[in-house]
Amino acid sequence: MAQSVRGEVPAVEEKSLGSREPAEPADQDGGRGADGDGGQDLGRRRRRRALRWSAMVLAVVISGTAGAGYLYYRHLNANIKKDPLNIGAPRDRATKVRANAAGQTPLNILLIGSDARNSKENQKLGGAKDTYNTAPRADVQMLLHVSADRTNISAVSMPRDTLLDLPQCTDPETGDVYEARSNTITNDSLGRGGPGCTVATWEKLTDIHIDHFMMIDFAGVVSMADAVGGVPVCVDANIHSKSSDGHGSGLKLKKGTTSVKGVQALEWLRTRYGFEDNTDIARAKAQHQYMNSMVRELRANATLSNPNKLRTLAETATRALTVDEGLGTVAKLYDLSKELRKVPTDRITMTTMPWQYSTTSPGRVVPRPGDAAKLFRLVREDIALDGKDGTDTPDSPDSPDAADAADSASAADRAAADDRIAVRVENGTRDSERAAVEGRADAVADLLVGKGFAKAVADPSAVDGEKTTVVRYPSAELKGDARRVAEALGVPLGSVKRSTDVSGVTLVVGADWRSGTAYKAAKDDDDSTPDTAEAINGSDEKQCMHVNPDYTY
Repeated sequence: MAQSVRGEVPAVEEKSLGSREPAEPADQDGGRGADGDGGQDLGRRRRRRALRWSAMVLAVVISGTAGAGYLYYRHLNANIKKDPLNIGAPRDRATKVRANAAGQTPLNILLIGSDARNSKENQKLGGAKDTYNTAPRADVQMLLHVSADRTNISAVSMPRDTLLDLPQCTDPETGDVYEARSNTITNDSLGRGGPGCTVATWEKLTDIHIDHFMMIDFAGVVSMADAVGGVPVCVDANIHSKSSDGHGSGLKLKKGTTSVKGVQALEWLRTRYGFEDNTDIARAKAQHQYMNSMVRELRANATLSNPNKLRTLAETATRALTVDEGLGTVAKLYDLSKELRKVPTDRITMTTMPWQYSTTSPGRVVPRPGDAAKLFRLVREDIALDGKDGTDTPDSPDSPDAADAADSASAADRAAADDRIAVRVENGTRDSERAAVEGRADAVADLLVGKGFAKAVADPSAVDGEKTTVVRYPSAELKGDARRVAEALGVPLGSVKRSTDVSGVTLVVGADWRSGTAYKAAKDDDDSTPDTAEAINGSDEKQCMHVNPDYTY
């Protein structure tokens, strides 16, 4: 094993991942000094330090990595395994999202669980001797989307049994080309040159640009679960995932809540036979419950301020992971953890890709028409899956913006008198098939003036088309004004969005309102998360897996 380097503090990269916030050295205390009261200030510093340590470890929870960038820096860097990000053909790749006016971009990270039996330990944990050292499969695939403003996280799991069109991929080591294939189970993508082909598969399907991937195998899950120290999970009956013909993970738990770790945690994450209808869909739900519970556990666990615990976690995480080059150092992983820590638990939403059974391949599923595409669009357009876009959530309890957000919260709910609200009206009626309606911004501005909004004016400049009409506002104090404008026109409050791309309340008349004075929102064009995505909120502590009666004891 490489020589450990104690006490060495790495230079964390100056440019954060999609953030305006400059990176801070690991030994600083958030950049805030004493306030004159030594005892209170010391307590605040300790709380902030504990929160920051917790935030570092949150990367383990959500994306499989530790953020303790100052521990054993060179040694930990050597632990990390790296692979190319995308090995698909250029024609199948999604376009990278442009930064908004504030210089912010969302982050999309693909989490991959490999079933590789490429070592004695993985063979022992995974079983299936006939698959030893064969091509690995991506049995867990979950896209983690961190919003551009870092207020929310959305996760989308894809069932292992999904049939897709796999893109052409080129093995980065051998140069072998895997030709495109249709109607193929998605977990086969990992064996077509590595994780970069799984990334390419997601981009081809969703048109969502993926910034990073993180992959972990059986042994990695066990070592990580041991290092974390246990995660509470719940079942509504006694369960033993073992059938007479050998199916099952071996998981054995009593009814209620149990803290699982090590091999038992792996069994929970792999359990298919015993949850609900014995399908991969139920397994995805169990994985969501585990991740949400781990987030809550780590954030509430005061022992995370213990350097020895964090050192173990950092060592374990870096040995357990394979990542792309963009996350290939501890400094970059720490940088990512700082972005993740800005999102409160109640703004984390776990979903499963809407699906339906294949009509040609029994037991397999395909993306559900309409709903799957809608879910991918919401992620692609950086729309929060919890329906809270536009709410002014502080970055984190120890964020320097938290006080400002609290001060402005009441102002966000109040609107000025209609005749004092300045509204800029833009013509976004152009779409892919039709030109913009001439004079539409003027017509709607006049409509607003007629309703008492004397300061409504039309913007004559050309703007991009908008599929649906939207009201945007730049800051919390204008939120009430924006909602009042929407209310007056009958625009759904879900179409009121906070955006740094505007300087004041801005109404963009979309392609869905090309004529007339009465706005009618199309039922199928709203931004609500499809019910078929089975969304679970990260703060929901009542999650409990239903046990299949055939697997109780």
